[in-house]
Amino acid sequence: MAGFPASLQLPLVAQPHRESDECLLEALRLGTDEAYEELVTQYQKPVYNLVYRLLNHPADTADVVQEVFLKVFRNVDNFRGQSSLKTWIYRISLNEVYNHRRWFSRHKSREIGLESDGGGSCGGPQLVRDRGRSAFQIVSDNEMRGLIEGALAQLNPVFSAAVILRDIEDCSYDEIAEILQVSLGTVKSRILRGREALRKALLSRLKPERFPEWAPELARQNG
Repeated sequence: MAGFPASLQLPLVAQPHRESDECLLEALRLGTDEAYEELVTQYQKPVYNLVYRLLNHPADTADVVQEVFLKVFRNVDNFRGQSSLKTWIYRISLNEVYNHRRWFSRHKSREIGLESDGGGSCGGPQLVRDRGRSAFQIVSDNEMRGLIEGALAQLNPVFSAAVILRDIEDCSYDEIAEILQVSLGTVKSRILRGREALRKALLSRLKPERFPEWAPELARQNG
């Protein structure tokens, strides 16, 4: 992704065209093995990356990703194409992450009295330029990437999802609004608040000189 250090960049899947979506969906509805293989080939890595960054736990991530694809396979006949296939799959991914978090909180609370995470608000973005700077700009090596991962895991999941979708997955603001099922204004609000929370979390761990001023459009100016 343009503007991000190689250590933080994720291997992004090429955006399928609407026609490709329709062809793949038609084959999936016919139940062909090739269609299922193609779906997994296209989306397994981005879905895994998205889920992992929200959970920050490899074992749980594998379980959630498996559940995501089961849900996709079981519900493909009900998908009517109001959004892109990618958006629909990402929405299922986020729902499964939230379901897992809720289950984990209830389960742990029964076992050791651990309280569940506090709630938050909602959000999503467009092509308007934010004045805030993406915290991912400061990452230059794997050690810094680890700090980013840890800071993201501490954010309210409502905000971390919006930041991850925009600054790592490089989704458009409209796509994020579709995935999160919220208004464009809410998306912008969540991204701005999430970036600010991430900036503060990183400032507490980094020396000030390692955290320069930033503007989010710089992360995308080469792409």
